[in-house]
Amino acid sequence: MLCERCKKNMATVFQEEVINGKAVSYCLCKSCYAEMFGSLNSAVSGDILAGLFGSATKRRKTVCPVCGMSYAEFERTGLLGCPACYDVFKDELLPYIERIQGKVEHVGKVNVNSKEQDLTQQLRGLQEDLEKALRNGENAEAQKIYADMADVIKRMQGKEEQ
Repeated sequence: MLCERCKKNMATVFQEEVINGKAVSYCLCKSCYAEMFGSLNSAVSGDILAGLFGSATKRRKTVCPVCGMSYAEFERTGLLGCPACYDVFKDELLPYIERIQGKVEHVGKVNVNSKEQDLTQQLRGLQEDLEKALRNGENAEAQKIYADMADVIKRMQGKEEQ
């Protein structure tokens, strides 16, 4: 089969992607694929996510203190070493997760415990606000947030007893 783009070389790469809900497929030669999507060298050398994460010059020297995995190693393998890696590499991961999934918040099916999930989400938001207030030395604001957290926890405990 000839390359759909140049119509000269044999197609060796078959690319399929979904654009605006429609599947689009390409049958391309290696050089046309490289021009359209980037070089194949990254996939061959094991740097599977190079196109997604950018070049090696952008890599940070961050290392997870729990498992010792570096961000560069994550880029190379696409796998994180432990749950702590998500926190350590959060700033680097969020833009890519958003680009891949569209959102960084989990939006799943609403189930029977949706009120409990809402309270849990509210509690997480208050916890982040509390940490931010404490870091900034805003003690009065921190006390107010702490009181709000106590109210949410009481509502959660009342839900469990029913």
